[in-house]
Amino acid sequence: MPYAGEGARRRARERGQVAIEYLGFIPILILVAMAGVQVGLIAYTAQQAGTAARAGARAASLEPGSAQEGCQMAVSGWLADGTDCAEAPGGDVVTVTATVQIPSIVPGWDFGDAQKTATMPLDSTTD
Repeated sequence: MPYAGEGARRRARERGQVAIEYLGFIPILILVAMAGVQVGLIAYTAQQAGTAARAGARAASLEPGSAQEGCQMAVSGWLADGTDCAEAPGGDVVTVTATVQIPSIVPGWDFGDAQKTATMPLDSTTD
């Protein structure tokens, strides 16, 4: 017949086992959280690229050659260094393509660039 303290020791061992199982699951939870943050960064960078393209096209339509400055002023400060805008005038419109480097929270992983294009008519009052 088991004595009185055996059931308490068994429950203590089971609690210890559950704690070990949770510790084994933590890395998976961390990876899922990091993936969620990275997907959010990718979406945010794509949105910022669209904003940069529109702002660059607006600036270039008012003053040709000012697309890069307009682009960098439109994006968040921490994305501005990885932002490049290419201006392509064509007749009575200007097209700007903004390229923003997607930041990575995992060192060594490269997610490429987000690229968006916007077209604006040239301001006829600058002639």
